[in-house]
Parts: sequence; structure tokens; C-alpha cells
Amino acid sequence: MYFDLNVPVPPLASVRKGKAKEDTFLPSQLEEIESRIDLLVHLGYTVIGLSQTVHKRRDGILYLKRLNIILDEDSEKGFGLINASIPLFDTYDIIALIPTTHATFSLACLTHSQPSPLTAHVIALPLTLPRLAFHMKHTLVRTAIKNGSVFEINYVGALGGNHDSVSTDAGVMESGASAKRNWWAASRELVRVTKGKGLLLSGGVASSGDLRAPRDIGNLITMLGLPQDAAHAMATTNAKSLVLRAQTRKTYRAVFSEPRLITPQVHETEPEIATGKASMKANSEQPSTQITGESENAATVGSKKRIREDCSVASPDNKTNQMESNSGPSEKQTGLKKKKRKKNQD
Repeated sequence: MYFDLNVPVPPLASVRKGKAKEDTFLPSQLEEIESRIDLLVHLGYTVIGLSQTVHKRRDGILYLKRLNIILDEDSEKGFGLINASIPLFDTYDIIALIPTTHATFSLACLTHSQPSPLTAHVIALPLTLPRLAFHMKHTLVRTAIKNGSVFEINYVGALGGNHDSVSTDAGVMESGASAKRNWWAASRELVRVTKGKGLLLSGGVASSGDLRAPRDIGNLITMLGLPQDAAHAMATTNAKSLVLRAQTRKTYRAVFSEPRLITPQVHETEPEIATGKASMKANSEQPSTQITGESENAATVGSKKRIREDCSVASPDNKTNQMESNSGPSEKQTGLKKKKRKKNQD
């Protein structure tokens, strides 16, 4: 297997189509590229890298690489989003899926929106088709939004402009007056299902004549039933959070921040520990003092009870002694009186 990773291709030429200009390859340029590839294949090369050279660099602009994958009936079971293809997708910053059937729409919302190295954060629906091939269920849409995915709305459909040639050839996008009517109906349905949450506003413009300023497009999107702040967030806040979440494809389990271990300082916690110990000692001493006080009170009460018991026990003897002392003189007196009476009788 032989590689040639630097095969220069001519720059794009601006071609006027009606009132608009489109950057594309001329037929002569495509023939030159095809003949060069045929020659390289004839020479034995199997891996060819087509390169374009950029001379000027503009400051303050961030360039991102995006990959659009069309999901159709042939690619429902396998279309490259497997673990073996992770190195191929690492070169792209954003992965977008374009579902065309109900099965692929369910896979995009449930499976491919979960955190993984192959997470697709953008779900671009074919809004310009006469009728969507699937029904946008609330459960599927809410699950995708909860996992961090967004649903993209390209404003080129509202203008009836031209899409990229690949999407048009694949039958995913259409142009013209009918496509404009289909876009308005499908976009309103998408806004109704999502309730204005998890939406992304993009261009999708192939010709420079269809480009519009962000504020102009914000005013246009409000006609879908969105408030002004929600329409503004589609091109600012939601897009920024999407770019940040797209970086989690290269982290472990979509962890964006790096964990940091914080060790407590000992000298700051020692006074708190000392005061805690002192309070514990004070609390432990208070019950002991209460116990001793209660024991002393119990002893005094016991002594008083004993004294009272002694008094109560000794009181019967005292009463008997008193009775004997009281009874003694009375008996003697009666005996003397009897003796005197006998003498007098004699």
C-alpha cells in the first residue's frame, strides 16, 4: 500500500447562477483532477490526499471541521459509526446526522446522542422535503435534547436557495418555491415539538447571494412562533454550548473538566479541633456534676428519712416511759390514801 498525501487541487472558481455566485469546480478542473487520480492509481498509489493551500489567515476567527452523515435505508444497520472508525472521526470537530427514515431517526435520538467518542451532537432534518418520512415523537426529541443534542434549522430553505450538491443529489434537500413552502411547515412543527428548546440556527448556504446577517435571520425566525430572545439564543448561546459539548468526544465518558484534589491545611483546622475537644470535655463534665449533685441530694434525703425512721421507732418507748412515769405517782397516792383510811378506821 503506497501513500501520496499531498496531491494539490486547483482552487474553487466562482460561477454566476442567476443573480448569485457559487464557488465550485469548473468542468475542466474536474477533468484535470480525475486524470491525475487515474495516473496515480496506474502508478500504484492506493491512498491519495487532496490538498488545498490557504495563504491568508484571519485573526479572531475559529475554524471548525464538520462531517455530515446521511442515514438512509442502506445505512440503518451500519454506516461507519463504530469503534473501529474512531480514529477517522477524531479529525472532525462536529458530527451531524441527517436521518431519512423512522429507524434512523430513532437511532439518532436514542443511541447516537449518548456520550461516546462517536456522539453526534447535531441532528439536521430534511425540512425542505414535501413530507418527512417519520413522525417527530415527543419522547424521542426530549431524549435527544436531554442527552445534549440539538436540532438544526438551516435558513437557506426559507429563502428557497441552493443547498450543497451532495445533499441535493442524495434527495435530502430541495430548492425552489415548493421547498420554501415545505420548510416553513416543517420548521413550525419542529418548533412546536421541541417547545423552542435545543434548536440551532445555521446557514447551509451554497452561494454567497443567499447569505444573511445574524440579526436579519433572528427576525425571520421569530415568524415561526419563537420569542426574540429564543431566536437570538439559537445562533449564540445554543451554538456555543454545542461547540463545548462537542469537545467531550475526546474525553473520558464526556467529562469536560479535569478533576483536582484539594488537601485541607492542618494549621487552619487545629484550633477548630481544639475548641471541639474542649466543648466535648465540658459537655462530658456537665453530666458528672449533675450526677454528683443528684447523689448528694439523694444522700441527704436518705439521712433525713433515717432520722425520721429512728424517731418513729423510738417514739413508742418514750410513750410507754411517759405512761409509766405518769402512772407511777398516781398508784402511790392511791395506796397512801388507803392506808390512811385503814388507820383512821382502827
